Amino acid sequence: MTERHITRAGQGGDQDVFEYAVLRVVPRIERGECINAGVLVYCRAQAYVGARTHLDEARLLALDSAADVAGVRAALRAVEAVCGGGAGAGQAAGDDAGRRFRWLVAPRSTIVQPGPIHTGLTTDAASETERLLDLLVR
Repeated sequence: MTERHITRAGQGGDQDVFEYAVLRVVPRIERGECINAGVLVYCRAQAYVGARTHLDEARLLALDSAADVAGVRAALRAVEAVCGGGAGAGQAAGDDAGRRFRWLVAPRSTIVQPGPIHTGLTTDAASETERLLDLLVR
């Protein structure tokens, strides 16, 4: 059994292993409070790395009325750009999907932080990204 071809009983087909992390916004590091604002998904078998974000501005401001909403939105857009590769990825433009994902999930002490990495199985990593955004963020 390889990483690429894993069949689960009752699932009806091959599925690929993927990894994901939730993007959290921690407006006041010292308080440790956070809201989920996006998901990062990586699937080596599909050469896919993607991010989808959704910032609930009212929830953010409830945690910190002085939060830099524009700055948080810019940081979330930057994550999506790195996942997209190409010129928008900056220095990561030449990196493969796996290296971009690993760089994005590295621990940070900034306002936008990745959570722990989790795994799953999927037949369509791009659709999984959207499903996880709905499940974990919206």
